[in-house]
Amino acid sequence: MVERQLPNVRELATLMQFKKPQLNAKKRRLDKALTIGDLRAIAKRRTPKAAFDYTDGSAEGEISLSRARQAFEDVEFHPGILKPAVDVDTSVEILGGPSALPFGIAPTGFTRLMQTEGEVAGASAAAAAGIPFTLSTLGTTSIEGVKAANPNGRNWFQLYVMRDREISYGLARRAADAGFDTLMFTVDTPIAGARLRDKRNGFSIPPQLTLNTIINAIPRPWWWIDFLTTPPLEFASLSSTGGTVGDLLDAAMDPTISYDDLATIRSMWPGKIIIKGVQNVEDSKRLIDLGVDGIVLSNHGGRQLDRAPVPFWLLPDVVREVGKDATVMVDTGIMNGADIVASIALGAKFTLIGRAYLYGLMAGGREGVDKTIEILSTQLVRTMRLLGVSSLEELNPSHVTQLARLQPVHRAATQAADASPARPSASRSRSTASPKTATAKVAPAKKAPAAKK
Repeated sequence: MVERQLPNVRELATLMQFKKPQLNAKKRRLDKALTIGDLRAIAKRRTPKAAFDYTDGSAEGEISLSRARQAFEDVEFHPGILKPAVDVDTSVEILGGPSALPFGIAPTGFTRLMQTEGEVAGASAAAAAGIPFTLSTLGTTSIEGVKAANPNGRNWFQLYVMRDREISYGLARRAADAGFDTLMFTVDTPIAGARLRDKRNGFSIPPQLTLNTIINAIPRPWWWIDFLTTPPLEFASLSSTGGTVGDLLDAAMDPTISYDDLATIRSMWPGKIIIKGVQNVEDSKRLIDLGVDGIVLSNHGGRQLDRAPVPFWLLPDVVREVGKDATVMVDTGIMNGADIVASIALGAKFTLIGRAYLYGLMAGGREGVDKTIEILSTQLVRTMRLLGVSSLEELNPSHVTQLARLQPVHRAATQAADASPARPSASRSRSTASPKTATAKVAPAKKAPAAKK
């Protein structure tokens, strides 16, 4: 029998302490966010549907984005035991300069539509964290405004080649004059992808009021108050507004961009140049042969070509071919610090976050971006400690297995079947050659067994 007694009041005072209430509503909601998914849920509640869906959505069936996120979830880590990792060093040297963490903020367009602080919040949060910030050609803060928000930190500029080349060249010159140290030339957007959420929502620049937008705005008055009481949106590269984002991109972008444009931009840019939107090994090798400083394996967050290659899956092959000669980075689908650890282990020198940053911005402005960085940094350090590594240099492919859900038909086998004079019927071909999702065992992506019939 357990002996019972009346509680001692003094003992109760030490055992039961009331938590001091947090009166700051923004801090209260951000304190509850433990993951990027939590920030996304807050952002969805606080942001009008059209603006949230612009950030959250991707192209057509959104298959590329779904696969990219699934690829990170399908990672198996291999920790080492009895390897104390008390003090973890997350710093990295990237493109000739330091970064306190192995990730930076990716370029995002129309950012002040998500939350009025926009790029200023992102740049100042990056400065506080000691990581690079990338300003988009389609950003809603000027080059000089970002420099003022991050005067001593690392600023990168993302460049689209426009139909009017002088607009693009002028932006590159302004960024160089402002002290931006890296140019990120994006090559996967000759035209806009089919972003169906935007079309269904009637999302336009500037926002157009309809009955649906008014109804959707009623429970979110703070967004409209911020939007209407701050300076109007300005786009350094767009002279006309009034259409959907896709309309604006199609009007501004030039589908004829080529390697000649890369040569011209390389000749005028004094700093480091990296190419964003690389999606195969062959292009990676050619770009490195042409002397670029780095590449970003990316399918534009799934916002351009749906069913595009998954950058994380490409990483080992690209690193094996060009990793000794240039900086290989990766983006698309990163929602956890563990995703960053897996990328570094497989050879990436750096990673970029886009949506994760915007979810934080929509959830709480500058403080929300700080929270994004804090969450990812905490997850990153915890994962490294559990793996038994104290620095990024210690991470290597032995720490990670990529598990396969989709198993590709081998190209040579497919080409041989196409050349055969007696091809099987369509129904037979589908049943014997189509890649299948794994329903039982999973296997390393590079050594996956043939799909079962």
